[in-house]
Amino acid sequence: MDAMRQLLEIMARLRDPDDGCPWDLRQTYGSIAPYTLEEAYEVADTIQRGDMSELRDELGDLLFQIVFYSQMAREEGHFDFDDVARGICDKMIRRHPHVFADAEYVDDEQLRHAWEQKKAEERAGREDAGPASQMDGVARALPALIRAEKLQKRAARVGFDWPDARGAFDKTREELDEVQAEMENGDQARLQDELGDMLFAMVNVVRLLGLEAEQALSRANGKFERRFREMEKVLRAQGQHEMKTLTLQQLDAAWEAVKRREREDGA
Repeated sequence: MDAMRQLLEIMARLRDPDDGCPWDLRQTYGSIAPYTLEEAYEVADTIQRGDMSELRDELGDLLFQIVFYSQMAREEGHFDFDDVARGICDKMIRRHPHVFADAEYVDDEQLRHAWEQKKAEERAGREDAGPASQMDGVARALPALIRAEKLQKRAARVGFDWPDARGAFDKTREELDEVQAEMENGDQARLQDELGDMLFAMVNVVRLLGLEAEQALSRANGKFERRFREMEKVLRAQGQHEMKTLTLQQLDAAWEAVKRREREDGA
C-alpha cells in the first residue's frame, strides 16, 4: 500500500467513532495547534543539529499533524487531505510562472517582487478580504521576534524604514532610556509596553545589519546553556554540588572561568 494512503487510513481509524482512540476522538483544531507548533520547532532543532535520521522522524510527526487536521475537516464536510495537496500544487504552479510558464525574471529581487505580488493578488481575491494593507498575511501565531521582523519588512516595502542600522540603533538607545524611566515609576503595564518597544527596535537593528533576530537569540540561548552546563561541571569538580548554597560572587567566578576557557580554546 502507498505509504501516504496508509497514513490517511491510520488517521481515519484513530478517529473512528466506534473503534477509534478516545484521545484522538477528543481532539479539536484548537487542541492540536500547540502540538503542531511543537513539532515544527522540533524539525527546526534537528536541522540545526544536523541529525538527518531524527529529521526524518520529526518530519513524519509534522506530516501527521496535517493529516490530523485534514481528517477532522473531512468529517465536518469542509475538505480532505487530497484537497489540501491539490491546493498547494495549484499555488506553487501559479506562483512559479518562470518554471511552469513562460515568465522571465532577471534577478532575485524581481523574482521576490513577483512572488509577493502574486500573494497580494491571492489575498485580495478572497471573499472575506477587506481593504488591502501591507500588514496582511503576517500570521499572528508566529514567534514574536519573527513576526516583528516580517512586519518591519512589510513597512520597508513602502519606504517606512530607517536608512541604515545606525538610526535604528539610536532608536534602541531612546527606548532603553524610556524603559529605565518606567522602572523607576513602577507602572508594570507601561513598563511592559516600553520593554516591547525596546525589543522591537532591537529587531530593527538586527534586520538592517542583514541578520535575523530569531537566529541571533537562538545562538545566544545555546551559548548560555553551554556555558551554564560547563559552570556546573566546574563547580562539581570543586566539590560544590549545591549551587543554591553559593554566593553570586562564587557563581560569577565559575562563570568567568568557563568564559576564559572558551577564549583559550578559541570557542
